[in-house]
This record gives sequence, C-alpha cells and structure tokens, in this order.
Amino acid sequence: FQAEDGIRDKLVTGVQTCALPILVSGTSSGFPYASFLLGQVNNGVIGNPVTPRLGKKQFGIFVQDTWKVTRKLTLDYGLRYDYSTYLQEQYNRIPWFSESIVNPTVGRAGGVIFDRQDGTGALSHNYPLAFGPRLGVSYQIDSKTVFRAGFGVVYNGTSPNNNAGGGLANSTNNFTTSTFGDPVTTLAVGIPTSFRPVPWPNTNPGLFPITRTAAPSAMPAPRLDQNAGRPPRQYQWSIGIQREVSRDLVIEASYVANRGVWWNAPALLNLNALTPAMLQSYGLDISNAADRTLLTSTLGSAAAQARGFNTRLPYSGFPTGQTVAQSLRPFPQFTTIQTYWDPLGKTWYDSLQAKATKRLSHGLSVTSTFTWSRSLQLGAEREPNPGSAGNVVVNDVYNRGNNKYLSLHDQPFLFNIAATYLTPAATDQKIVKWLTRDWSIGTYLAYGSGLPLPVPTAQNNLSGQLFQGTFANRVAGQPLYTVENLNCHCYDPSTTLVLNNKAWADPAAGQFGSSTAYYTDFRKQRRPNESLNVGRTFRLKEGVTLNIRGEFSNIFNRWVVNNPVTTNANLTQATPTSPLTNTMFGYIDRTTQTGGVSPAIVNIAPRSGVLVGRITF
Repeated sequence: FQAEDGIRDKLVTGVQTCALPILVSGTSSGFPYASFLLGQVNNGVIGNPVTPRLGKKQFGIFVQDTWKVTRKLTLDYGLRYDYSTYLQEQYNRIPWFSESIVNPTVGRAGGVIFDRQDGTGALSHNYPLAFGPRLGVSYQIDSKTVFRAGFGVVYNGTSPNNNAGGGLANSTNNFTTSTFGDPVTTLAVGIPTSFRPVPWPNTNPGLFPITRTAAPSAMPAPRLDQNAGRPPRQYQWSIGIQREVSRDLVIEASYVANRGVWWNAPALLNLNALTPAMLQSYGLDISNAADRTLLTSTLGSAAAQARGFNTRLPYSGFPTGQTVAQSLRPFPQFTTIQTYWDPLGKTWYDSLQAKATKRLSHGLSVTSTFTWSRSLQLGAEREPNPGSAGNVVVNDVYNRGNNKYLSLHDQPFLFNIAATYLTPAATDQKIVKWLTRDWSIGTYLAYGSGLPLPVPTAQNNLSGQLFQGTFANRVAGQPLYTVENLNCHCYDPSTTLVLNNKAWADPAAGQFGSSTAYYTDFRKQRRPNESLNVGRTFRLKEGVTLNIRGEFSNIFNRWVVNNPVTTNANLTQATPTSPLTNTMFGYIDRTTQTGGVSPAIVNIAPRSGVLVGRITF
C-alpha cells in the first residue's frame, strides 16, 4: 500500500479528528503521515504471478550476384525473402479484446477471445510475400569519377516481445483515489474485491470488467490487430557521384531517400472514441454549448435526467456517477482500449548527403559529412512499447491522413567531422622521441538543427467530450519565442519564460485544431556534440604494455539547458513578483541531472572528462 502520494488529504488536529484537505495554487497541503495513522490508502498496485510464454519465428534467405558488364559498368543484384510471425502465447492463454464477442458481464460487445495456433480461427495472419529485391549500379565516368545508384525493398521483423507478457496477461491492477482528499480504501477494510486482478489464465469471455457496478475499466484485454503478422516494409533508393580530388582526398554527394509502410502505429486507432456522427444518433450536437455541457455531466445530474439519459443506461448497473459521454462510447464498460501491433504507420525521408574523406597522410585522417534532410511520419516515430503510443501524438484518428507531420527526430541540417592525428617524433633525441611519438589525438564534432518542440495541447475539453485530444492553433504574426532564440545566451532561465503563449490559441469549443504536431521553426536548443580523445600505448617490455588515454566531452563547455515546457499555452504567465514554476508555458527546468540543485543558471551537460591507465601483461 501507499498510504499517501502527494495529496495530503487529512491533517490530525486532535484525538481522532482531522482537517479537510485544501489546494493552494494547485499544490496540496496537509501531513501525509496523518493519513497513514488513520489507515487511509491513496493508491496501490496488485500483481499476480503469471508465466506467459510468448514467442515468434523469424528467418531470412537471400541470393546476390555481381556482374561486371563492361570495364566501366558493374551491376549488383539480389533477392531476399523474410518470414516473420506475430507473437503468440504457447498455450493460447492470452485474453484478447473482441469488438464482436458479447461480454456476458455487461450483455454487450467487448468480450474476450483467444487465439489459435493451428491457423483455424487465428486472430491475425502472417505475411508470406516479404520478397525484397535489390539492385545497384556503378559506372566509372572517368579515372577519378564514379556514378552510383541503388534501389531496394527491405522488410523489418514483426514487433518483438518488448516485455509484453505481463500486460497481455492482465495480471496487474492499479487503483488510486478519484477524488481529492478521499481515500480509495482503508487498511481496516483491505483491498476491495473489485480492485483485485483475476487469476490467470482465465477463459471467461466476460473477464473484463470484473463487476458490472465497477467504474469503467482502464485495463481491458488488449486488442490484437488482424494484420499483426505483417512486417514493416521500406523502399530505399540513392543516386550519387564520387570524385577523387587528389591522391588522398575523395568527395561524394548523393540523394538518399526511403518510404516506409506498415510500421506499428497504435496511436492511429481509438476504438472507444466518439464521433460527431455518433452523437447525432443520440440527438446531440458537438457544436451546441448545452450539449457539450451535458456530455461532461454525470448521468445522475439534473441535465442528464431532463434529457432522459439517466433512464437509458448502456447496461444494467452502469454507475450513474459516470458522464453521459462515457455512457455513449462504443464500449462504455472501458476507458482506453489498447491495440497491439497494428501496421498503420508510414514514414518519408529525403536527403542530400555529402561526404569528404582524407585518407591517412602525414599522420592525419579526416572524414566529414553533411546532410540536408526532411523526415515525416504518420503514426510511426519508433517501435512502441506494448500498450503505449511510441511517442506519437495524433490530432484526429478519424481523419488519419491529416496526421502526417514532421517527425520528432527531424534535423534539417547535420554536419560532423571525425579526425585522427598520429603524432610524429618531436626530435631525434632518444628519450624525447620515445615520449612524443605515436600519440593518437582524435576528435568528433557534430553540429545540427534543434529537434522539433511539440505544439501545445488545446484546452477546449474535446478529450472529455469525444475522448480525443487536439492541438492548439498557431496564431499568425506572433513570434514563437520571447527571446531571440534558445541558443542566444541572452536570457536567464531562472527569470525568463522563453516561449510566447500568445502564439497559440485554442480552437473553438467542440472543434479540432488545425495545427500540425510540429513546426520546422519551433525547435529545441541546438546541442553540438564536441568530444576529444588522446591516448597512446607504451611497450614497457616484451609482453607488458601500458595504455594511457583521456576522453573528454563538451570540450568547449557549451551552455546546455533543458527543453522548455510546451504542454499548455493557457497556463498562468509569470509576473515580476511571482516565481517561475514547472507548470508555466515556456518554463525551463534548471535543476541539474544529479543532486537536484537549482541555482540561477545550470549547465545540465558541462564539460567532463575521464583519464584511464591500463597495464596489460
């Protein structure tokens, strides 16, 4: 049990007496230990031991050949085949959510279904056509110039386990108080039955929710997408020129691009959201202020009773303390329904890449690259952990194509240099020569655009009415920052909110925003990567060597601060007399990564280094 977690709900003022909790500027007051003495539980978690055995099969085979067509023309061609199955439990004991199976607990759709290993009645199907052809061509234009081009189709594997077993078994339940100041239970009463996860495995199609009178469950059985066995596919191509400028210097420039489909994108599905069309079937209009108020009112409220919603519960025993909107959801017995392994995501990448290579001469070798690129995505930022969206934000799942945005990993410009220098002997004097020669000095320098900042979330309560959030709209003509830029060194983060809240405005009530998730000119601080290493290996005698090296990062001690808060542009802005808080729009957290110290300005990644000595014998 956790008797108190920040709510400070009771304060003992005498024998068996207590004060009601209060909130001051969003901060709770009170004494947590008093709640513990009274046996009042704020939250808890229960986990049953489970032994799911998830697994999948994957293999690949390829053939490849090189054909020197002429003295100047060479072709590389090949074909690869991959086969990757979706994750299954060895004994079919994973309960999956079904949109069609009737849940006997509530008498409506949303029951539990189980997979089949033999293919008959399988909930998903494996993709058997993952053939990936590859073709490359190289043509020598002259003795110093080569043209190269290539195209290929590449398949990734189906989603891995990624610690999915516990979530799929639905063996854990979290419970917390829903009302500020009220305990969720008491130590004397213990854990209510409705809080306890059911034993696993369990073949009851009405497994969730546990009781009909319980509040809608946030943890139903997860849904298995019927295309979970389809691996991501990516088309890749490039075309470029390579030129030898001198005997030790080669430069090249290429156009490199790819297009990806079928990436795992659970954020693009919201099976339990409401649409304006659904509301119209109940005689409600999301553009009507009274109807919006009704949606967020409880079924026991006067407004709901006046419209008759209290008499048409979705099922017998549905809690009247729930909102009208919750009662109208496709599966009102649940809140969030997570879909696992749904291949709906897409990616787009285009780039101009230039590279210069100076081979080792006079002790120096250098490689430098420059990339000018653009990265877009639709629901696919990375492989998400089971039950999560994978850092993807979506504006409107029912207009899926409108969610094509800049990727949060987009860096239009990226330039780096890697150089190594091997020192010669400083003199012919024996001892000095031995001490100064053969030191390796290396550096890696990387400079790139700042990564995109997420746009603020709209505060028009759409998530409480349709169960879909949306973005704030960008206001034309308003600067995004209150400072020149986040890299200007012209502000004190302890006194400055660096983002302009007037640059964003909520969409009209009941409406989706028109912004994208990211803008190319709304970015985080640029963070160069500048490192240096020095080292040498001394041979002391036969079989004994001494290696000494030093490795240093942020060698110029550049000023690096945390990213500003962008969650809610409506949050109260600071005045000259009010301190900055971590809830304010544009606030920069100034605490260090270790120690929790909060001086006026803190470099969260200061210059650092390590010296290492190693004897091998």
